[in-house]
Amino acid sequence: MPDVHSLVNDFLIKLKKRKIEGSLATAKQTAELIRSVISAQRVPYTNQAGALIDAVKAVGEQLIAANPVELAVGNIARRVLHIIREEEHSLTTAAMAGLNMSTVSDDEDDGDHDNHPVLSAAVVAAAARSTLRPPSLQTLLEDIPDAAAVPRTSSSGGDSEEKTKSAEKSSKSRKLKHGVIEAVNELIQDIGTCHEQIAEQAVEHIHHNEVILTLGSSRTVLEFLCAAKEKKRSFRVFVAEGAPRYQGHLLARELVARGLQTTLITDSAVFAMISRVNMVIVGAHAVMANGGVIAPVGLNMVALAAQRHAVPFVVLAGSHKLCPLYPHNPEVLLNELRSPSELLDFGEFSDCMDFGSGTASSLLQVVNPTFDYVPPKLVSLFITDTGGHNPSYVYRLIADYYSADDLVVQRRPAMGS
Repeated sequence: MPDVHSLVNDFLIKLKKRKIEGSLATAKQTAELIRSVISAQRVPYTNQAGALIDAVKAVGEQLIAANPVELAVGNIARRVLHIIREEEHSLTTAAMAGLNMSTVSDDEDDGDHDNHPVLSAAVVAAAARSTLRPPSLQTLLEDIPDAAAVPRTSSSGGDSEEKTKSAEKSSKSRKLKHGVIEAVNELIQDIGTCHEQIAEQAVEHIHHNEVILTLGSSRTVLEFLCAAKEKKRSFRVFVAEGAPRYQGHLLARELVARGLQTTLITDSAVFAMISRVNMVIVGAHAVMANGGVIAPVGLNMVALAAQRHAVPFVVLAGSHKLCPLYPHNPEVLLNELRSPSELLDFGEFSDCMDFGSGTASSLLQVVNPTFDYVPPKLVSLFITDTGGHNPSYVYRLIADYYSADDLVVQRRPAMGS
């Protein structure tokens, strides 16, 4: 099995060379890599959470620098930092509760002490953690030992107390690491099933005889529309082709293969067709803290057309796409340019060279941006794996999803920015 450094380097190369397509695949692989980093990290007796946080931050900064446009990388790193802090808080609370219970038991007589055994921090921590996440068989077997098997501290005997303290430190170290890894596993599972959770809400938003417009290709949109079809909803889908990559052609084929009535249109025909549309449903690359959307190029035009004709503009996005950054943050790279070959073949450039100047410089410049920015005022509704939300509620979602220490900008600017 390769070591962690090799795994990190291999993933950095993939990010730099843009070999990972899509925010979902990037988020899932990032979470799996950080899980490996945490598993290999040796946790000291003191400042255990700090050691894990430093390790995750170090790896996260490298990954973000490798591909600043893929905001899902930073989102997952910040989410794992939040998980570590939650687990540390849970264990600390449990330890304090165990200390209080131990102090109370010292004041009782021996009979009461036998009837009310002192619970260790591990037991209380497991109980606290079970309130945050659904219980699993592994948790029941490993995290909740029998109270009778837990060694009790004695009021006398220095050696016994030292051994007990050492055992508690070791147990807390194992419990913290185990709890974090378990939570990261659940995060990975949530990322992989976010399409299904979003698709379950389709029947609430799509009705009979409606016309839905979308642009490009999005797996989330595909599953959302197909889920409505499976619930016996009869509707038609207009798909804008999404030039120059023409991802809309792929989506149109998938929709037709699943029995949906589909019409493929050019991007320039959006304004001409929008008056016949009841709702626009699109995917997103990232959702910013102000409710703005980083989306495939061309979607801002669609959003403007929808606003002009009072058509609801609905964005589908998993929780891993919620970004605790604002568009005006200097570290946010909102766009990148793709290869000009998607617009013109290399041979066609020879006719655009100025050989008379002696430098053979090109008279033609080709700009091929990847993304658009859709301001929150153009968005009607966000549908995530946690339900439907108004754009003004996005900041609250993000504040619940990340720790305050990892929110780069904690003061909200104007919603229209």
